[in-house]
Amino acid sequence: METIIELWRFMRARRKFWLAPVLVMLTLFGGLILLTHGSPLAPFIYSLF
Repeated sequence: METIIELWRFMRARRKFWLAPVLVMLTLFGGLILLTHGSPLAPFIYSLF
């Protein structure tokens, strides 16, 4: 949790708010890949990329 707070402070101090959507999308795609790693839905997820 400390890492997230530190990252937010960095973005706020240096006005790098454009990083927030990039980080959110990376987190969502990473979670999607982890959740569908061994599932039968995996072939359908890979077709999205």
